[in-house]
Amino acid sequence: MKNRTKGNLLGALLATALTLPAAAQETISAVVIDGYPDRALWVKEFTNFFIPEVDRRLAESGNYKMSWQENYGGSIVKPKGVLEGVQLGLGDIGIVTTIFHSSKLPSQGISGSTPFVASDARAIAKAVDEIAREFPAMNNEFAAQNQVYLATGVVLDTYQLFCTDEVSSVADLEGKKIAGAGLNLRYLEGIKDAAGVRGGLTDFYNMLQTGLVDCGMLWPEAAKTFKIAEVAPYMLKADLGAVNSKTITVNADYWAGLPDEVRDVLRAVAIDYRDHVAGIAMDRAEASRAAYVEQGGTVVEVSAEDRAAWANAMPNVAQEWAANLNERGEQGSEMLSAYLGKLEAAGFTGVRDWTAQ
Repeated sequence: MKNRTKGNLLGALLATALTLPAAAQETISAVVIDGYPDRALWVKEFTNFFIPEVDRRLAESGNYKMSWQENYGGSIVKPKGVLEGVQLGLGDIGIVTTIFHSSKLPSQGISGSTPFVASDARAIAKAVDEIAREFPAMNNEFAAQNQVYLATGVVLDTYQLFCTDEVSSVADLEGKKIAGAGLNLRYLEGIKDAAGVRGGLTDFYNMLQTGLVDCGMLWPEAAKTFKIAEVAPYMLKADLGAVNSKTITVNADYWAGLPDEVRDVLRAVAIDYRDHVAGIAMDRAEASRAAYVEQGGTVVEVSAEDRAAWANAMPNVAQEWAANLNERGEQGSEMLSAYLGKLEAAGFTGVRDWTAQ
């Protein structure tokens, strides 16, 4: 009788367990912000790659599910406002355009301070991101802005010059007003009487159309997307270099409340997104140049001698960049040497040695 009672009790417990619902899946909301429109490459791929990949990986365990709210094109912040927007919690995750924030994020200028080295977005993205993980500077800078660094992205294969009037050499840029953003305006200091005019990618079309500037520094994929050939039908192919300009960050307070599993997935997918976007940038580079020509543009290639002369006429912006970080207590000189060493190991040597004083 006693054994039968135990058996009945165990059976009842087992039946109860089988009827209990599985552990509830937790839903976590995430507000994503960028001031650029959704047609911009990096924004489009955040929607098409980053978000589905996070969802896919979280679904493997079934513990968590994300509820995404995407806000682009100025609905919450303008392009220059993403850093502050994430800092203040207007967005949980942001795509920060770092070239707008050289004073707050100086270490992010590492590739922009070393032009004429590499025109491969994949190599630049990997090298910069490795530097961020090997040296504390980049993480420290974002931490000061109440943000957690996830990964740096490169969306352009190389800066080129797009002009309203015909150009055939670097000499033709003398005396021109040239639009740029951030560090690339320093490149113009090697060209006689050239004047840099600060602007954003979404402004360049109007700046060129209205005559505010004669040329703009951007890359072929962006020129195609924003139909720059309509207002600047001459491209001077100088191959100034690929530059990291996008960094995925997370609001630090939001990050502190995330489960470890979600944090791990976001970190891993950010690196894959970095390589995914850089790969697309390179895949589209040649096709974008062809599309620019189809839209009415003409491409003029700068000679190797002209490129070297331009590079050597510039101030050593790389040394200035390193010295600035050194003065802040960071390892600027070591970062510069390590970064260029990574590119050299990948097969890229610049036309000027930026480590030389």
